Amino acid sequence: MGQAVRLEQPRLLVPAFAHYHRRMASPPPTEYGDAPPGSADEASLAESAEALKRVGYLADPSTALVSHLAQALGKPVLVEGPAGVGKTELAKAISRATGRELIRLQCYEGLDEAKALYEWNYRKQLLRIQTEAAVDEPRSDPEGWDEDIFSDEFLLTRPLLAAISAEEPVVLLIDEIDKTDQEFEAMLLEVLSEFQISIPELGVIKARTQPVVILTSNNSRELTEALKRRCLYLWLDYPEVEREMEIVRLHAPELDERFARRLVEVIQMVRQLDLKKPPSIAESIDWARALLLLGAEDIDRTVFEQTMSIIVKHRSDLDLVAERVGVELDEGKVDLGAASS
Repeated sequence: MGQAVRLEQPRLLVPAFAHYHRRMASPPPTEYGDAPPGSADEASLAESAEALKRVGYLADPSTALVSHLAQALGKPVLVEGPAGVGKTELAKAISRATGRELIRLQCYEGLDEAKALYEWNYRKQLLRIQTEAAVDEPRSDPEGWDEDIFSDEFLLTRPLLAAISAEEPVVLLIDEIDKTDQEFEAMLLEVLSEFQISIPELGVIKARTQPVVILTSNNSRELTEALKRRCLYLWLDYPEVEREMEIVRLHAPELDERFARRLVEVIQMVRQLDLKKPPSIAESIDWARALLLLGAEDIDRTVFEQTMSIIVKHRSDLDLVAERVGVELDEGKVDLGAASS
């Protein structure tokens, strides 16, 4: 269990500012480079994009820019967009590219601070009280119990406190923040703006190191303005054909360009239908790998219907996709030769 320690104001641990904050004992620069303060030129952004690409994440210019600024400015990033466009994967990629541990808080309806911040180990506290009561004379200062049982020893660290009290810089992923309520958002504000947590029994716990914070939202509800003000903002949508081809071929390099285009155009045709769950980018990659494994040389109606459960995950969607896309394939509206010309 990581112990919460009250220390000085958090120091910036930004590779781009490493030499500027040498007096603050910053760690060595990471793969994001060591450009001078305030420089967000094309070379720096290209380096950020390349670092993400090396760990399997193909970032567009806006994503590379926000990822770079998140570290350079020490600001949290709110990433919104449909499910399956790579929001969570971006946080994982930043973690891999910078060598930071990823700490993930998966949000859900009813999430409270006991599961997100910290809670007290009540069983251990009660055991301590009972043990001391059995061997000691009655305490002359009953109020002294507070200092004995409300200490780091009895504190159960949850993801937010773990990120704040980590000795090494981390990436904190607050995933699907839109599934929580406004009260939970309000609780987050202190963490996002001050990088500290107030515990009534212990006082204020300031960050040892400043985490890179990524919040994701599927845009199922409008988030509060107070939360948005504290964050950089990035909207991720389903990529265009060329971009998705690059992504698929990055993860399935054996796939030739013509087949990759065919696959992606079929995927995008499926997404245009009124589905409960359109196929995600990860499912595009899974489908590509499955077709390679099966030795498919083309995507005709038969191959599509045999494998479409990889990209379509609802029963009602299966019928709709089989009918609409199957007809398109039969009629040759998605033609491999024409698509590659």
